[in-house]
Amino acid sequence: MKKNGVVYLVGAGPGDPGLITQKGLKRLGSCDALVYDSLASDYFLDEVPDHCRKIYVGKRAGAHSMKQEEINRLLVELAEEGLNVVRLKGGDPFVFGRGGEEILTLSEAGITFEVVPGVTSAVAALSMAGIPVTHRAVSRSFHVMTGHTLSENGTLPPDFDSFAKLSGTLVFLMGLSNLSLIVNGLIKNGKPEDTPAAVIENGTLPEQRIIRGTLNDIESRAKQAEIKSPAIIVAGDVAALDFSSTLNLPLKGCRIGITGTQSFTGRLHRELAELGGMTDSVLSLSIDSYRSGQAMNEAYQRLQTYSWLLFTSANAVREFFTGLFEGGYDLRSLGAVRFAVVGKGTENELVKYGFHADYIPDRYQVIDLAKGLKPLLSKEDRLLIPRSSGGSPELNRVLDEAGICYDDIVLYDVALKKKEQEELGNALLPLHYLTFASASGVEGFFQGETEKILGLLSRLKVVCIGDITAKALSRYGREADLIAPVYSISGLAEIICQDWCKEKE
Repeated sequence: MKKNGVVYLVGAGPGDPGLITQKGLKRLGSCDALVYDSLASDYFLDEVPDHCRKIYVGKRAGAHSMKQEEINRLLVELAEEGLNVVRLKGGDPFVFGRGGEEILTLSEAGITFEVVPGVTSAVAALSMAGIPVTHRAVSRSFHVMTGHTLSENGTLPPDFDSFAKLSGTLVFLMGLSNLSLIVNGLIKNGKPEDTPAAVIENGTLPEQRIIRGTLNDIESRAKQAEIKSPAIIVAGDVAALDFSSTLNLPLKGCRIGITGTQSFTGRLHRELAELGGMTDSVLSLSIDSYRSGQAMNEAYQRLQTYSWLLFTSANAVREFFTGLFEGGYDLRSLGAVRFAVVGKGTENELVKYGFHADYIPDRYQVIDLAKGLKPLLSKEDRLLIPRSSGGSPELNRVLDEAGICYDDIVLYDVALKKKEQEELGNALLPLHYLTFASASGVEGFFQGETEKILGLLSRLKVVCIGDITAKALSRYGREADLIAPVYSISGLAEIICQDWCKEKE
């Protein structure tokens, strides 16, 4: 009899992907199936293993993808298949997340479960807006109510009068469409018209907006500002306070779409996040490895015949050494071989295996690697170039002209995972920048209806890591707005920072 899996109810936090817990990320990194709602960031979808089944059950007002009862049954069915399942919810599973209903169904079916709490927007969105839910001598308590079902039958719930009379901070989640009902209900039940109030749109996200006022005018202010859902309503004296962060990171308020392999996008995400930016994965590239194929096996067997190893990417470094060790070899097999790499990021990967590069070009492009290496080579040298199938032919051209002997072996291929057209449009809509780190990433992105994709790019800036990537982009009729002068993750981050700071001046 197959053993049942475990269901983990994980809170994704209030929107900013950096606010998920470490435990939540750990559960994502080891699950077999992911059942998720509409999320503020797709970052979490790239944190699951490659084999993980991703099942969208998103629920938005008026557009329910799957009924709650169906979700409950789905969790049971997946666990009975022996899968470890993450049920990912925005905020916290128990703060209007219907996590309790799912647990009741799991318990009845005898399925083991774990709850991983999440940061709730009822606190985090206010904090990011500079509003403390409690403050000494101002508010000694806070109270949270869902505003989503307030207008059922056009009336307030029976206990609203008691809620309105509470002291402290009153917080309404998912209640923007019922703002008038809420404000009038608070005033009718005794709250003074001059009670401070605020509405927070897209809390914790780069596009967050805060409208402040009083119960008397907050509705007209929100309407004038064209505030849209998702939004949180706050009423109470603390809404007059502004404890907004004074740390102005260079990419604060900036939202950046990233493309590339999981390793690359993970490093780029971390660098941009440290600068205050928020990232969304728009296109993922995965690696199909040929490190155990015949060509590489033969190359590993004759490693002592090579004088130079050329690496044109960090992926090539990882795949080469993984294949070396899997084949029963160790570092002694490399003897006195010298290493040439295309850039600092590739060298950093090489250092992890105990080697420093003997040559790095000043400009991190394959053509510069070839031209700079040529004077260091003689006719007696023999080079091994393990790289992707889409490697630049410029390297071969320069070496052929110099009469250098080399073996250019396909070590891996890049497979594309791109969003559907409608999803892509939604993903690009809130972005300020979109980054490309390779020509293959550009080509994968433009698979489909080029004209529609170009239209989607019209309102944002496109950033390329180098000239070759920019040329690939121009072939599709779109010029790069920015090209990183240093062809690395740091170079991409630096040029975006410079441009974003100019935009804010």
